[in-house]
Amino acid sequence: MTDKGTESNKLGLNCVAIGGGNGLSTLLSGLKGFVGLEIGRLSAIVAVSDDGGSSGRLRDELHMPPPGDIRNCMVALSEDSHLLSKLFRFRFEGEGDLGGHSFGNLFLAALSEITGDFAEAVRLSSEILASKGHIYPATVSDVRIAAELTDGTVIRGETEIGKVGPKIKRLCLEPENCHPLPDAMKAIENADLITVGPGSLYTSLLPPLLVNGVADAIAHTAATKVMICNLMTQPGETDGLSASKHLEIIRDHMPQVRFDYIIVNDQVISERQATLYQVEGAIQIGVDGSISESVIEGAKIIYGKLLDEGDMVRHDPLKLARSVLDRVMA
Repeated sequence: MTDKGTESNKLGLNCVAIGGGNGLSTLLSGLKGFVGLEIGRLSAIVAVSDDGGSSGRLRDELHMPPPGDIRNCMVALSEDSHLLSKLFRFRFEGEGDLGGHSFGNLFLAALSEITGDFAEAVRLSSEILASKGHIYPATVSDVRIAAELTDGTVIRGETEIGKVGPKIKRLCLEPENCHPLPDAMKAIENADLITVGPGSLYTSLLPPLLVNGVADAIAHTAATKVMICNLMTQPGETDGLSASKHLEIIRDHMPQVRFDYIIVNDQVISERQATLYQVEGAIQIGVDGSISESVIEGAKIIYGKLLDEGDMVRHDPLKLARSVLDRVMA
């Protein structure tokens, strides 16, 4: 047994979750319940390419990375008082300068100004929230996403790319030479378990994976690598894309990475949910069991009933976390 394996058995697993948006925060909120038990160290590497809403306004006005997904992950990992977590989620109303801003975003912006270091601001904010994990921005560069479409047109910015997803031929980061934080790379290097997903394909999952060196580091680590499939298509971004197509696109953008497991929900949503989501143009994926063998490249597909009981179609955090951890603990 390797030294890392021996250490993991004594201290718990080193887990690294990569992504962004609601998907990553859902997974983290489930995994945090196992910190100190099966998990010794939990780290999140979070997308920072958002250019809309409160995050977009702050990055344009203050020239800082967008804080929104980071804030969501901090709240998800928080073990502090309900009131403090609620405060970080609070969003101002009205049409004034504060309208639409999240308090957590403003707090991160202020702390970034004070420290002069966004990554340090994230670390300190996590301490304030008594976070049960470590959160790393995918990069601290002022990175944006750009997409080459099938007709050769280039579209820039997360907001616009989220409208033309099915026409995307290739996604890239601008500038291309953006680099990850050394601590994030160390977390990947020492990981026993690495997860990718769930989350918006082009705007949450691919951007952190395209940061220089990240995909290579994932490929070279001995960690168990788990891909978590999305539950639904996302209007404008993944219209008409099957679960197989999601996996194919990820493989095309980081062909050096081979996943060991692919987790797929096979619980059918209710008729009411299907009707509501269909109005928005979203349909459920993955439940037909037709993921192509050509895109999994030897990975084992793990099906499970992973839906939350709420009206929104979401993963149940604890069921998803348990399914992920079982891949390593078996």
